[in-house]
Amino acid sequence: MRQHWAPLLGQDPKQLTPGRLTYQLRRLRLHGIISRTPGSQRYTVTDLGLRLALFFTRSYARIIRPGMSEVFTDAPAVADLPLRRAFDQLQQAMEDYVTEGKLAA
Repeated sequence: MRQHWAPLLGQDPKQLTPGRLTYQLRRLRLHGIISRTPGSQRYTVTDLGLRLALFFTRSYARIIRPGMSEVFTDAPAVADLPLRRAFDQLQQAMEDYVTEGKLAA
């Protein structure tokens, strides 16, 4: 289990102690994503957990990944897309906010 979770948490598998693994399992169980099989040390994915996994997987594949390709591409044809324009406006607003904060401090 450590080999599967360590990359997701951005850590080396040797850094994950049994306490950390127990904590992560408890969080998933309390959120209703997994349930413990009675009389064993095994867990199963609940219906809610499966629906959440499918939702996030599909959302990433259909919305986030294509949107990020529009935002982070330097191609001139992409510069006129609404998402790219909105992202550029957000970036400019954040830069203005930071600049005002530095002047005020």
